Amino acid sequence: MKGSVPKLFSAELEGIDAELIEVEADLNVGLHSFNIVGLADKAVSEAKERVNSALKNSGIKPPTRENRKITINLAPADTKKAGSRFDLPIAVAYLLASGQIKEFSTHDKLFVGELSLDGALRPISGALNIALLARAHNIRHLFLPAQNAAEAAIIQEVAVIPVHTVKELIEHLEGLCEIKAQEKTIIASNHESSHASLSEIRGHAAAKRALSIAAAGGHNILMSGPPGTGKTMLAQAIPSILPLPTLEESIEITKIYSAAGLTAHSSFIDYRPFRAPHHSASLVSILGGGSNPRPGEISLAHRGILFMDELPEFHRDILEGLRQPLEDGRVHVARAKKTLIFPSRFILAAAMNPCPCGNFESGDKECVCAANEILRYQKKLSGPLLDRFDIQIEVKKIPIDDLRRPRNNAETHEGDSNSLRERIAAARGLQKERFMRTTPRIFTNAEMSSRQTEEFSLTDAGAEEFLKHILEKQTLSTRGYYRILKVGRTIADLAESQNIKKEHLAEAFQYRLRD
Repeated sequence: MKGSVPKLFSAELEGIDAELIEVEADLNVGLHSFNIVGLADKAVSEAKERVNSALKNSGIKPPTRENRKITINLAPADTKKAGSRFDLPIAVAYLLASGQIKEFSTHDKLFVGELSLDGALRPISGALNIALLARAHNIRHLFLPAQNAAEAAIIQEVAVIPVHTVKELIEHLEGLCEIKAQEKTIIASNHESSHASLSEIRGHAAAKRALSIAAAGGHNILMSGPPGTGKTMLAQAIPSILPLPTLEESIEITKIYSAAGLTAHSSFIDYRPFRAPHHSASLVSILGGGSNPRPGEISLAHRGILFMDELPEFHRDILEGLRQPLEDGRVHVARAKKTLIFPSRFILAAAMNPCPCGNFESGDKECVCAANEILRYQKKLSGPLLDRFDIQIEVKKIPIDDLRRPRNNAETHEGDSNSLRERIAAARGLQKERFMRTTPRIFTNAEMSSRQTEEFSLTDAGAEEFLKHILEKQTLSTRGYYRILKVGRTIADLAESQNIKKEHLAEAFQYRLRD
């Protein structure tokens, strides 16, 4: 292939999706130079130094020994290339162009990997995303660092070749010593939640009921109450009653974590994430973005829980920025040339005090806040944001006598996290079957559109009469009306009822009384 222009496939991450990149190498007459073109950032431009040292220390003639002009082109040229994953394809393209390895078919192979100076490969981010790209383009072989092989091998249709060193790869491509493909990764979840269990929390029967409804239907929940009542512990216990994600959901979650470079200790995310950012966090860290756009906390919480403690203390732009992702289940990060979309379908569990000191209407401590301070504090949450909480509850303090009283068998059984998780899993199973043919695919009642809410929320005569009554007597927004129906549908699912009954809507309505 000496004298021709070899072309290899590699990949660039655009948000959480991978995009196919062609790597071309050309050697021409002239004084020695090594240029990488194609809108490459600093990390990509530095690849020539890593490639040179890696090949030299592997006993291969490096580019610096070529008294010719070397040009590496990364196409398409108008797509920004970032990171170090292009080291390996650049090295292989150079070896093909200089005739140092035999020609081989490149149309069914994709190369990614960072080179160390001794020729070994370092892990990269986005291995699963790149494997999905290879499958979409019918690319049969994916060459990448051995540390990323287990993650990429989740995709069954692609042969994942784990590469330890560039010398090992060359011997494989020349047929001297074959590298065995990575065995397919078998998904067998054995994840144990490290968070509090709902069965460990004393009292709070009403709050636990609200949490179980939120977990069953994927509904957002806002807890208000004085400090020390257990709001944070209740939120941290939600993962203990959530069913494990499906394979489809797990792949969605893993794609996000892989793109963010957070799969170093686990090749597959087989649990529902729980994210709890501090109220001092920046807008970009919560919503995502940056110069090289990365997923934010709301995307890292996809299909799991985003817990925002002291909700009014978050910056106003963050709170208002949550409104669109809470409604659409995704966040749009706009750039000059392209708008990236990060999935962000999560349960927002938020906690707040009723006033700055926290003792307003607490009953046992006097509130020291002036009336205008309380009003100003509560107005930090806009009406449209509050309207997106399907469930809004007050968490009261537990009397000391109740905390000290031994549990009886009925309380232990009723609050058992395992039995509650089974009931919630059964309710989600009903929803999965109900939404099997929806487009786009949804998993929970909270994701229903207004049309789907009307289609799937079958009510009996008593429920219809109750709906008519509350609409005549109460001031509810249109969004509030549909959210009552959605929560009522979830309560009916927990009760294994095909139709929504009056008592289901009554319970759903009481969670909107803050309106």
